[in-house]
This record gives sequence, structure tokens and C-alpha cells, in this order.
Amino acid sequence: MEHEVFVPVPEEPLREALADPERVARAVPGLQRDADPGPDAPPVTGRLKVRAGGHTITYRGGLRVVARGDGGYAVTGAAHEARGSGAVTFSLVLRLAAAAEGGTQVSFSGTASADGRVAEAVKTSPQAVESAVRRLLARFAEGLAASAQAPAADDEPSAPAGVSRVFDAEVPPPALDPLADAGEVVGAGPEAAHARRTMIGRSAEEVDHAPPRGRYAPVPAPETLGGGAALRWAAPAAAVLVASAIVVTRALRKRR
Repeated sequence: MEHEVFVPVPEEPLREALADPERVARAVPGLQRDADPGPDAPPVTGRLKVRAGGHTITYRGGLRVVARGDGGYAVTGAAHEARGSGAVTFSLVLRLAAAAEGGTQVSFSGTASADGRVAEAVKTSPQAVESAVRRLLARFAEGLAASAQAPAADDEPSAPAGVSRVFDAEVPPPALDPLADAGEVVGAGPEAAHARRTMIGRSAEEVDHAPPRGRYAPVPAPETLGGGAALRWAAPAAAVLVASAIVVTRALRKRR
């Protein structure tokens, strides 16, 4: 099988990307890398989901990219089905050639063998499987071009000498930190210091619902006499008035 893809990236950055396993891994579309592949595992290992001929198959394996003496690259790999007994092996030759407008022609050629579910898909729909393989190679070439344009992990710019990063700056203590000095607050009077000392050691909910103190404390409303208290005072006064009226009336009658 042979396949060619044009990418708008010069040849030299692509060669640098092929020599870096991290960039090669980023170029494989949909690859979920293994966290700890082991010392004997290939440089690029992980899980890859492939859709071909109406089947969605998840493979787990790895690949290697080795430079050849003729300027090409040998791409070899093997994988097995995550849920099944099928396996796939492939051996490809990748070549780079300078193209017009500063781009590069990426060509693939090689063979592959498979059994299991993908072999069944080849029997039922070989055109669909071939289309899926070509699409995977095209996306790998495009991913390789994007990885070649991105800087490597070791090439990230560092802060110049004498310039500190934002996250390296010392963070001041919070307003309710008991280790902070309340006397250093500009314009803080005795009332503010007392309020701050009373807030330390209390929960946030208590502080939020605590009533203000000092000059900011609410002024209590004047007390008013209710209706029951007024009746309690009116009844004795009325009795005194009635008794006084009776006494005055009797005194007037005796004089007559």
C-alpha cells in the first residue's frame, strides 16, 4: 500500500519531530498514552480507537520510528485488541521530499497483517478498511506537521535573569490571619483592632452573621408602650375619678 500527503511545513522541522518520540506520540490521532509503559516497551505506547467497515475497535500497543541510511524512516509497530484476541502488525517506510511553496511531500509505503475483527471487516468491506487506513495516515502526517511547528518541552522560554514569575511572588497573609499584625493596618483605630481580635478564631459563618460593633452598631429603636400597658394604667385612674365624683356629690348634698 502507498499513500502521499502534502503538508505546508519545511522538511527539516519534520525530521526534528520524527526524532522526538514525544512529538511522534502527539501526531498519532486519538492516541491515549500509557503512564508507565515499562523499560522494554516501544517509545510510543498507548491505546488507539479505530473505526473501519462499521466496526469500532480499540487497540493497545506501540510503535517505533527509526531513521534509515537512505534518508527515510522505518515505522514499525504491533497492537492487540483491548477486548478480543485479534492483533495487528505493520511495517512502513516514511519518506520526506521537498515540495513547492516551502512544503513537504510525505509518502508512506509498506505492508500490514491483521486477524480478529479487522480481518472480518476486510472480508466484508475492503474499501472501507483501506479508506480508514489512508485517513489515519493523512491525519498522522497533519499531526506531525502541527507537532513540528510547536516548540519542544525543552525549548520553552524561561524568565530572564532578575525577573520573577507571577507564581513565584510571595502571597500576603489574609485579612483574618491571626499571624498578621493588626497594628500595621493604616488608619485602623482601637475599635477596628478590637473588632478584628474578636473575629479571629470564629468561623466564617459566625463572622458573616455577627452584628457590627462600635460606631457602626445599629441604634436601638425607642421603646413604645403597648395597648395592654395603657389599659393597666387607665383602669385605676378611672376608678379614682369615679370615687372622687361620688365624694364631691355627697358633700354638696349635705350642705343643702
